[in-house]
Amino acid sequence: MRPGKFDATILTLGFAFLYIPILILVIYSFNESKLVTVWGGFSLKWYGEMWRNDGLMSAAWVTLQVGLLSATLGTILGTLAALTLVRYTRFKGRLLFSGMVYAPLVMPEVITGLSLLLLFVAIGIDRGLMTVVIAHTTFTMCYVAIVVQSRLLTFDTSLEEAAQDLGCPPVKTFFKVTLPLILPGIAAGAILAFAKSMGEFGATITFVSNIPGETQTLASAIYTYTQVPGGDLAAMRLTVISIVLSLGALIASEFLSRRIAARVGAT
Repeated sequence: MRPGKFDATILTLGFAFLYIPILILVIYSFNESKLVTVWGGFSLKWYGEMWRNDGLMSAAWVTLQVGLLSATLGTILGTLAALTLVRYTRFKGRLLFSGMVYAPLVMPEVITGLSLLLLFVAIGIDRGLMTVVIAHTTFTMCYVAIVVQSRLLTFDTSLEEAAQDLGCPPVKTFFKVTLPLILPGIAAGAILAFAKSMGEFGATITFVSNIPGETQTLASAIYTYTQVPGGDLAAMRLTVISIVLSLGALIASEFLSRRIAARVGAT
């Protein structure tokens, strides 16, 4: 059924409301003027200054490190959690386990960050890059679990049964049959986890504060620049970099999903 004029209008207004402010932000990030509200012409010199700023590049590098590590750990743990919830429907403590997996979805990030802070202080672990990765993994794991679980719920288990009837061991069946078929869901969950880690701010600032070169991510750097006089332009350009990285992750997700789907279809 084709959408009517009213539906198309509402859809257009919705997209305009979401993306026009982002487009304006991207355009004004190339502003030659030092004032955000005054257009002084198109220029790339401020991006050149930003690339030469060690603090900003360090924040970008920390963000990539934390994003890749937390997305990897979150993908592994989230996939295992989804397999447990789908394949083992009855075991003692299942409700508690399910609640713990999905709690970060509804719990305020600041509360989770404060809880992790108290935990690591109590057991005497110094805060640093790896503790940031652990905090981000806690948030990203639940997103992977949801995506993979939805993939597993529509999975045809008769394929596994056929493989095992032909003498394939359970572990080999998982790697040869199950994993390739749920791989698009795992890839989508991994990209979602990476994007979530990139934008994480509440838990990071609460958990490990904002130490340049050590724990300062792009989100923390953007917040820092918005709090100092004349820092709006730097915050704007850092936001553009975050948008570019997010779009890159989205394109990579689409590319990987198509390649995996094509490979699975060929086999």
